[in-house]
Amino acid sequence: MGERVLLRRLIATLLAALTALALVVPGVAAMAADHMLVIGHRGAAGERPEHTLEGYERAIDEGADYIEPDLVVTKDLVLVARHENEIGGTTDVADHPEFADRRRSKEVDGRLVSGWFAEDFTLAELRTLRAKERIPGVRPANARFDGLYQIPTFAEIVKLVKAKEAETGRTIGIYPELKHPTFLLQTDGIDSVDLLVTALKKAGLDHEGAPVFIQCFEVGPLKRLHKLVPLPLVQLIEAQGGPADEPGVTYASMLSDAGLKDIAQYASVIGVDMRLLFTPDGKPTDLIARAHSAGLKVHAWTLRKENAFLPPMLRRGSNPNGTGDFAAAFAALRKAGVDGVFTDDPGAVPKQEMTSKTAGD
Repeated sequence: MGERVLLRRLIATLLAALTALALVVPGVAAMAADHMLVIGHRGAAGERPEHTLEGYERAIDEGADYIEPDLVVTKDLVLVARHENEIGGTTDVADHPEFADRRRSKEVDGRLVSGWFAEDFTLAELRTLRAKERIPGVRPANARFDGLYQIPTFAEIVKLVKAKEAETGRTIGIYPELKHPTFLLQTDGIDSVDLLVTALKKAGLDHEGAPVFIQCFEVGPLKRLHKLVPLPLVQLIEAQGGPADEPGVTYASMLSDAGLKDIAQYASVIGVDMRLLFTPDGKPTDLIARAHSAGLKVHAWTLRKENAFLPPMLRRGSNPNGTGDFAAAFAALRKAGVDGVFTDDPGAVPKQEMTSKTAGD
C-alpha cells in the first residue's frame, strides 16, 4: 500500500514538472499552436492523379494533417470527388462511346463549359470510368497511373481515413469543398449542402471538435452550414472575381476590414490564393494580420513544387516543370504567419514541420 502511495506521488511530481516545463520552454507549450497545418490538396496531386483513394492515401502516408476532397454530385445524389463537375479533363469518359451523347455545354457560374458532367451520370456509370492525370504535360510521371483508379465517393474517403487512423494511431482530418452548390441546386435541384451534412452525420463527424473543415467559394452555402453544423467553415477567396452566388460582390471587397468582419460571422478561416499574401517582390502583405485581428485563421493555396507554380526568385533551372525551392516557399508562408497550407506535395514538406511521423518512419 505504501509503495502505491509513493508511486502516485512520483507520478504527480513528474506531471507537475512537465507542466512547469511547458510554461517556461516555449517549444513544449507552443508546438501545436505554432504548427502550420499541411493539407493534402486533392490528395497528393503532385505524385498521383488527383482525387483518387490512392492519392489521398499517399498524402496521409506522407504526413498530411488533412486531405482535401472536392465534392460534386451524381445523378442519383451521391457525393463523389472531382475538382469540377465537368469530368472530361480528369477521367477517360471521352473514350467511352456509350457516353458520347452525354457530352453537352452548360453555363456554370456564368461561364460556358463543354464536356461531361457528374450530375448527368449515376454512380454505377461513373464506376465504369477511370481517373487520369489532369496536367500530363507538367506531370508526365503521374500519367503512368492513367486508367488504374476509380472515382471515389465521399463515404469511401471517410472509410479510408478511419482505416488509416486505426493503422497509424493519429488523427487525420478531412477538408471537403462543395463545388458549385448554387448551380447544382438551381439547375438540377441537387442540395449538396444537405447531402454533405447528412454524410457527416452518418460518419459521426458532425460534432464540435471533429477533424473537419468545410470550404466553399460561395457565401450562402457557408451561411447555411453555419446554422447546421458546429464545424469550422472556410470562405475561399480568389485573387479576382467574386462569389458566384453574390452578384456585385467582389473578393477584394470581402478582404477589406469590414468584409473580414462579415466573414467572421459565419466562418473561422479564409482560404486564399497565395498571391494575395505577398507583394511582387516577396514581402508579406497585411492580409494575414488583418484576418487574425478579425478572428480568422488563414489557409493558403496552392503550394506546388514545380517551377511554373513558384515565384521567380524560387525557381531553379530553366525547365518550368522542374523542381524549384519548395522548402523556401513553405518557410516563407510559415514566417508570414499562415495557419495552414494546401499543397500538392505533402511529401516535400520538411519532416520537422509535420505534427507526427509519416507511415514507415
